[in-house]
Amino acid sequence: MRISPLFKILTCAAALQMGAVATLADDEKSPWQIRVRAISVTPDESSTTSIGGEATADSSIVPELDITYFWSKNFATELILATSKHNMGARGTALGNLSLGDTWVLPPTLTFQYHFNPEGGVRPYVGAGINYTIFYGGDEGDVDSVEYDDGFGWALQAGADFKIDDNWVFNIDAKKLWLNTDVEINGGAVTADVDLDPWVFGAGFGYRF
Repeated sequence: MRISPLFKILTCAAALQMGAVATLADDEKSPWQIRVRAISVTPDESSTTSIGGEATADSSIVPELDITYFWSKNFATELILATSKHNMGARGTALGNLSLGDTWVLPPTLTFQYHFNPEGGVRPYVGAGINYTIFYGGDEGDVDSVEYDDGFGWALQAGADFKIDDNWVFNIDAKKLWLNTDVEINGGAVTADVDLDPWVFGAGFGYRF
């Protein structure tokens, strides 16, 4: 049976189109990425207290996990998960310098990001979003009780991914979080309005599925 030239042309065109679709499917990346970083959480605190002086909080180095979903090559949403322990205190108060023990801080943070060079070897990004800060697992130090209010705050972010291979990247990241809490000491006998506002600097590795 003789095959017409038109049929041959259509067959070849269909084969080329299927090959192109297969190539695109092979090259298409999953929208999901995870990163694991070591981060330094450094409070930039300011406060007002009912007995004068100012609240203090020390720095902490902890691991961090983030999960990123890419809506497109350039736009992504990132959920950042980490918890850190801080020694708390008050200095220069009417009662002198006080140890307020320590507390764990959990500020899950959601940022919306723009990635400037998603296909390049260096992939910078910026982000902005919100956090919700939870205080837990503390002890009291020199006082009978300390209570911290949980609450919402803002977040800004900048960083870069450095390509290692098709899936792995090395990452550096900096965030500024705005964390405010109202503090009650000894059942409200002493109160304070504390802005922790930490800087968070991190480095680690990411994997794009």
